[in-house]
Amino acid sequence: MEKIYFKTMGCSINFSESEIMQGILKEKGFEIIDMPDNADVIVVNICTVKGDFTAVREIKKLKQKFQYKKFVIAGCILKSTIPKIREIAPDASLISTHNIKEIVSVVEETLNDNPVEILAKTDDEKINLPKIRKNKIIGIIPISSGCLGYCAYCSVKLIKGKLKSYPKESIIREIKKALEEGCKEIWLTSQDTGAYGRDINSNLIELLKDVVNIDANFMVRIGMMNPNHAIEMLTPLIELYKNKKIFRFLHIPVQSGNDEILKKMKRLYTTGDFKKIVETFRESFENITIATDIIAGFPTETKEQFQDSLNLIEEIKPDVINISRFIARPGTEAAKMEQVKGEEIKNRSRLLTSVFDWIGYGINKKWLNKTTTVLIDEKGKGNTFMGRNFAYKPVVVEGSFNIGDKVKVSIIDATKHYLISEVVE
Repeated sequence: MEKIYFKTMGCSINFSESEIMQGILKEKGFEIIDMPDNADVIVVNICTVKGDFTAVREIKKLKQKFQYKKFVIAGCILKSTIPKIREIAPDASLISTHNIKEIVSVVEETLNDNPVEILAKTDDEKINLPKIRKNKIIGIIPISSGCLGYCAYCSVKLIKGKLKSYPKESIIREIKKALEEGCKEIWLTSQDTGAYGRDINSNLIELLKDVVNIDANFMVRIGMMNPNHAIEMLTPLIELYKNKKIFRFLHIPVQSGNDEILKKMKRLYTTGDFKKIVETFRESFENITIATDIIAGFPTETKEQFQDSLNLIEEIKPDVINISRFIARPGTEAAKMEQVKGEEIKNRSRLLTSVFDWIGYGINKKWLNKTTTVLIDEKGKGNTFMGRNFAYKPVVVEGSFNIGDKVKVSIIDATKHYLISEVVE
């Protein structure tokens, strides 16, 4: 029985697709292992949406350490990335995100010293397929592929293509299967959950109503949605978030605090739209976790325009901020614009980080001495576990638990990224 090891990078969709590829391979008699040392084939599922430097570096590191093993490179593979992969791993097989159902034939050909490339775009639905879950209580459910946007900096459209929403019935069937298999958390994920259904005469609200009506004990984490879609369905979205099955967690990327830069980015909203969404959610819920994304150093961004981003973060005070240093992606409009110098981009990224450090700690301190129930969803360091409460706040709990346990705790300390608790007897 040939042994296959997976290294996965990137977003929750990539992790879902690795789970699918592992499930398909296991059904065909392959053994999925946790360490690469004894693997017959190493599959590296890469992400290049924020540039391919990290992906190429990881492939190189693995290839240098396991130079005599056979490799399959999967995932978000841009044409511009292929020569870089070939320089490191000339005998690796390549399979794109569109073709994960073909993983068995790709692995078999690789084992037979016949490396192949399967990179054509397809419209295949990647749902209701076999899976080996990375976390047994978390069901990562893709609801669509591709997107509606044409952001000037982003390569998602180049990689994933146009929006393809999966049928509501297929999604509900996948969720029910995950719940039957013991999942307690359901992650609805896509490139933009807010765009769901717009190509099939449906929408996210209709989907969520059916999801929360499933008769089972579980929680739903709604994935990232862009502000231009969120603001169009703000009132019904707020109503749905009142349902106890939905984590009070909103991931809404703003990317810049300056409207002129947003226009150049081809983001279809204003900072005013973003602030309205955040303010409306906070008025509706005493405790809700707001996550956002910011790009530091977008082409032509002046110091004054960047200051607008700093000001916005200080005003909004998000619970989570994902900071990206701008990297020009081949084939995008932003790559042709006047670039900000690399050292300046690093400085802006550091400034954003330092501003958020105080904000994150300040927000989490508000949870001190509060009692909350957490769902234990991963093992921590030493004698600790990590859980999530109703607002999807990460909470460290000391003790002996099983993944999937619900535990009542009191918050005794806080850091900028997580809360620390003790069990309430």
